[in-house]
Amino acid sequence: MSLSDLSSRFVTVLENERGASEHTVRAYTREVQNFAAWLVETLGEQGDIRSVEHTHVRAYLAVLYDRGLTKASAARALAAVRSWFRWMAKEGIVEQNPATLVATPKLPKHLPRVPSAEEVNRVLDAIENVSATPRAVKKAGKKFAKSVGEEYTGWPERDRVIWELLYGCGIRNSELVGINLRDIYWSNDAILVRGKGRKERYVPLGDAAAEAVRAYLPHREAKLRNGKAALIADGPLLINQSARGSARLTTRSVGRIVKSIAIQRGLPADVHPHTLRHAFGTHMLEEGADLRAIQELLGHERLSTTQRYTQLTVGQVQQVYDETHPRAN
Repeated sequence: MSLSDLSSRFVTVLENERGASEHTVRAYTREVQNFAAWLVETLGEQGDIRSVEHTHVRAYLAVLYDRGLTKASAARALAAVRSWFRWMAKEGIVEQNPATLVATPKLPKHLPRVPSAEEVNRVLDAIENVSATPRAVKKAGKKFAKSVGEEYTGWPERDRVIWELLYGCGIRNSELVGINLRDIYWSNDAILVRGKGRKERYVPLGDAAAEAVRAYLPHREAKLRNGKAALIADGPLLINQSARGSARLTTRSVGRIVKSIAIQRGLPADVHPHTLRHAFGTHMLEEGADLRAIQELLGHERLSTTQRYTQLTVGQVQQVYDETHPRAN
């Protein structure tokens, strides 16, 4: 089987058997196919995958660095290549995984900048006319200005739901757009969300978020009434303004909406949906929530992932120490 065929088979496995998210499939497809193409250039069209060694993988990473890719991008490519060889070893195509002998590039630890609870509440209390002002659009950059001008005009009722669920439930962007109306369990004040690897979990539906959803539903129904009646009772919760196609809002659109509202309300232009997820975890920790409870709510597989938030609140710890320890001053 050719190198190209092997990469295509792996992508099919990702899509149909392993339950990988759409984002993972897209990223791994790109990385594995790029590596396979490089192998063809290096080994020739008839190159044997069994002849690939860890030195080839290291050489490929060097090529990526020469192209100007960051360590994070190289690490992502290496993870995809490892996964590809792991699958081939399991299938008996290769005897071992040469990529395991290649160390993952050491990444700098960048802590996400998180808006304060007061800043988030100010935005939520002010979502009315959420179309970005010309000054805010200019500040955000030409690329974003173009996307806002062409595709975003604002829908306050829906956009409040977006912010309330991202911040109030701590869910991912992909989990947000995947919510269907039937996933809301009103009697239990909970929402069923589908996370990475199609893992399901329930997250609490707070009063503010529930109020926003109830206020939005009549507007959603009015949009779907003409030609999309079947989606009214059993379709996506968040829909696009024109109710085109499946009517489901995309993650890309959510990103634009969040950014547009953020810059209009005075938050930094780098605010995105995941910023609100970080804010959810950080603010809960600041208020004394148990780290394992936050892990469950965020759907983190490892506690170490959740422990990032303890670094975000180190200022609080320092303040407590300064105020309470007899040898602090």
